[in-house]
Amino acid sequence: MKDIEITKREVIASISIVAIMLIIGVIISTKLSENAMDKNEKYNKAINIEETEIFKYGMRTDVGNAFVYGELKAVDPVTYDEIGEKYMYIKKVKEKYTQHTRVVTYRSGGHTRTRTETYWSWDKVGTESKKCKKIMFCNVEFNSNKIEIPSAEFIKTIKESYFIRYKYYGTSVKSTGTIFTKLKKNTISNSSRFYENKKIQETKELVKDKHSNIIFWVFWIILTVVIVFGFYYLENEWLE
Repeated sequence: MKDIEITKREVIASISIVAIMLIIGVIISTKLSENAMDKNEKYNKAINIEETEIFKYGMRTDVGNAFVYGELKAVDPVTYDEIGEKYMYIKKVKEKYTQHTRVVTYRSGGHTRTRTETYWSWDKVGTESKKCKKIMFCNVEFNSNKIEIPSAEFIKTIKESYFIRYKYYGTSVKSTGTIFTKLKKNTISNSSRFYENKKIQETKELVKDKHSNIIFWVFWIILTVVIVFGFYYLENEWLE
């Protein structure tokens, strides 16, 4: 790595680079702040609903954006016979115990040698799933595609044979939480996100954009430092 000699003219030029990057950064940051304010305003103006009748009224009268808190449950829960217990969503993953080979490099007697090793692992070879067709949220029935169902959690493993096993993952029949959605034409938005175990205020704090500007400035400062040091590293004879 070559020694870096920084001249007075390079220092002056680098100050100009920093100034230009700062100006560009302020322009971008302002745009990000405006976008964040617009996004957060949407959440701030949304109405809060925790009662079924108000929820129904909001859908009938097209009130628009709303945070709605309530219980989400499957109307027609699903299962597999071998599991028994019912779920809102259930996934069955088939795994096969499979033999593999790999080439390993090692040192022996001052020389680099290779050998082939055999190892076994459980590999996924198939997946199937079931999902309820109807859900109830805040005591109102919807098609299940209206709300994003909470993530499935591991249930159990069932071995069919020494080489075949099945892993099961499921979403509980019911849970409580908040959705952010648009109440319009007597229904809600498709694929409204469900914030499991979150009250309305907790959900608001979660969805608001608070960190995009901070993340941008951290990135921009690092980029500026890299550009300046890259500039110092170059042969800047044109400055002489």
